[in-house]
Amino acid sequence: MDYKTQIDKERLPRHIAIIMDGNGRWAKKQGLARMFGHKQGVETVHNITVAATALGVEYLTVPKRKWMHS
Repeated sequence: MDYKTQIDKERLPRHIAIIMDGNGRWAKKQGLARMFGHKQGVETVHNITVAATALGVEYLTVPKRKWMHS
């Protein structure tokens, strides 16, 4: 079953904010460079953006400040 059919669009928020945290720590625990974790985080944000668009989410916020601390 497709995830889109499981979501009640009447209850879907218009605005979703994502705070990315822990990508570098995740990579370190995997024995990888922190930059690999950040790359995976970017791919995840892309996937979320595609899914949110398909569902009709009007606003998706990813604060820039957290990314600048990496």
